[in-house]
Amino acid sequence: MNETKKILKATIDNKNRLKKTRAVLLILLILLVFKLFVLQFVQGEDLSRQASAQQTDTRTLEPTRGIIYDANGKLLAISADVDTVSVNPKIIKYSDDTEVDKEFLAQSFSEIFGLDYTELLEKLNSANSYVTIASKVESDKIDALKKWMDDNKIYSGINIDSAVKRYYPYNTLASHVIGFTGTDHNGLVGLENSLDDILAGTPGQVVTLTDSVNSEIPNQQKSYIEPKNGSNVYLTIDVNIQSIAEKYLSQAVIDNQADSGTVIIIEPDTGNILAMCNYPDYNLNTPFEPTDSTILETWDALSAQEQNDYLYSMWNNTAVQSTYEPGSVFKIITAAVGLEENIVSPNDTSSFICEGYETINGTNIFCWRTGRPHGYQSLKQALANSCNPAFIQLGLKIGAPTLYKYYDAFGLLSSTNSDFYGESSSVFHNQNNLTDVDLAAMSFGQGITVTPLQLITAVSAIANEGVLMHPRIIDKIANPDTGAITTPEPVEVRQVVSEQTASELLEMLDYVVSDGTGKHADVTGYSIGGKSGTSETLTSADNTYVASFIGLSPTVNTQVVVLVALYNPKGDSFQGGEIAGPVVAQIFSEILPHLGVTSSATDSNSSGYKTTALSDLNGKTIKEAKQLLKSAGFTVHIPDNVDENEIVTNQMPKTGVTLFEGADVFLYTENSNVATSVTVPNFKGKTLEQCINMAQEADLNIVAEGSGLVVSQDVLSNTQIEAGSVINLTLKSALEGGY
Repeated sequence: MNETKKILKATIDNKNRLKKTRAVLLILLILLVFKLFVLQFVQGEDLSRQASAQQTDTRTLEPTRGIIYDANGKLLAISADVDTVSVNPKIIKYSDDTEVDKEFLAQSFSEIFGLDYTELLEKLNSANSYVTIASKVESDKIDALKKWMDDNKIYSGINIDSAVKRYYPYNTLASHVIGFTGTDHNGLVGLENSLDDILAGTPGQVVTLTDSVNSEIPNQQKSYIEPKNGSNVYLTIDVNIQSIAEKYLSQAVIDNQADSGTVIIIEPDTGNILAMCNYPDYNLNTPFEPTDSTILETWDALSAQEQNDYLYSMWNNTAVQSTYEPGSVFKIITAAVGLEENIVSPNDTSSFICEGYETINGTNIFCWRTGRPHGYQSLKQALANSCNPAFIQLGLKIGAPTLYKYYDAFGLLSSTNSDFYGESSSVFHNQNNLTDVDLAAMSFGQGITVTPLQLITAVSAIANEGVLMHPRIIDKIANPDTGAITTPEPVEVRQVVSEQTASELLEMLDYVVSDGTGKHADVTGYSIGGKSGTSETLTSADNTYVASFIGLSPTVNTQVVVLVALYNPKGDSFQGGEIAGPVVAQIFSEILPHLGVTSSATDSNSSGYKTTALSDLNGKTIKEAKQLLKSAGFTVHIPDNVDENEIVTNQMPKTGVTLFEGADVFLYTENSNVATSVTVPNFKGKTLEQCINMAQEADLNIVAEGSGLVVSQDVLSNTQIEAGSVINLTLKSALEGGY
């Protein structure tokens, strides 16, 4: 009986458990159906996207940034493949699985990459599993690293990751014009920024299907969008002319203790900018390193804002981003308006009278030559004399409405809309609030500010028969993928003044250089026109000046216009004619022959000193060469312990140069070809006789052009150069004034 009850109870328990199991299964089934419903109809679209994302690999294909060339095809900016080297210090081992000594690693890396041993050792001893050793590494150093790894049988723990680096072959050349890129390869400043849309290109993309372990599934269709590489840009800048401009600008800033300086060289009939530079400059390959040694010493102590402010000022392209008072250079514009409006003629000597000052509403505005006023003058004479009272009288006769109409026509009231980064515009008085004193000052370039680019563009219109051209920096654009070439044509903006007015003014500017205050810009054999300017800085309370000069050549069918500005010179003079004029002359003396402009000079030596051309002595014995040199009147220098029967393999100076009697000639043989370095003296302000003696004492030679006192030398004083080298000197007669 008890057994029967047990069986019956077990049966009932089994039925109850079965019911519970069925109930649980039913609930699970309902939940499963509900979940399937949610997955299919509620979350289906989103889950489908997630699954697709997990099963696909999307990679961006970076385009190659376009190359920047000069007008002759010389590389100014290029993108090169570079690598980043990193290590995991914990797993760097030899092939036999033994650990590599950290000191050995640090020493090896420091030798390969030129890095500090102590800093490297500190990195390698850190607890980090990823340490960057060197970034943007060139291929030759990567090759050296790979060879070192093979030689030492080290195959793990060292990573080489490919990258792209923007490289500037000329370092500082045209730095303010070209600019540079950031770590994302986008242009930050300069043309790298303003032409970024042209240079950058468009990224591509490749999409592939992957399996559960993220490996690409073979034999499946890929989605591929090809990248479009950036276009190559050819600038109008000529590296040779740019180098000449930078050489003489840096020398002028240093010699005259100026804060900075600017040069622009433009082709007036096309608007092509052949050179544009500022000094101090900076290295495009290391743009975040201060160039000022004083700033560099305290750099780490500066706040982030102070560091940023300094860097932005270092990168600033003063030629287009900053304005200044043009001073008497602006008299060119006032004269052009007076001629065009028939208010004045070039040669009427009763046009103006200078009494040393002009009184406007009780305010005396002085001429630079107050003690000996110019008296009655024509416009031609007033421009050559740079007489303020004469141009005040002319400005008042013209009147503000007419002047402003021409300022606008010359492009002086708005930016030039060039392709340059961060271009600024002028600051003129509001015409409605203009006083007679404002008008008087404005007529000779004071109380207003313009950018150097605006000013040279306006003056270039006069050099181009009165036609204003849009400044042009892009010569052509080349698509590397299609080979297509786009050439932006020169753009005529408008006819500002007549061809007759332009011709009359060019003749007057020629007279300014030949007989007026612009004599320091004269170059033997070439017709040079120009105008100096000396202005007080508008915002300064401590008498700082801008010395400037605009020159153009030839004065008929003008080929080139040059602007030089020196900011806050603190040397012996601050007058534009005296310190900026010679820089223009130096630049013209080199770029005019380069441009194929023919010189009319036949003999530049009018000093009375005997000169002789140096012949080629290579291949002769020392004895023969000595005899030839002594008979020509030269002083011979030969290294010690040289046999007279040895053959001359080198000489300094080189053959062909014409030297003064007694000049120093250095001879070298194959066994004694080590040149001696000497220090260049400061010839400025000296007579030719003094310079000849100074050169002989310094074991150097000179070639002199002109007469009077030296106003410029083509190699900076205190520079170390090879003994026997030739220094080119420019001499000018003493001038009074120079404004």
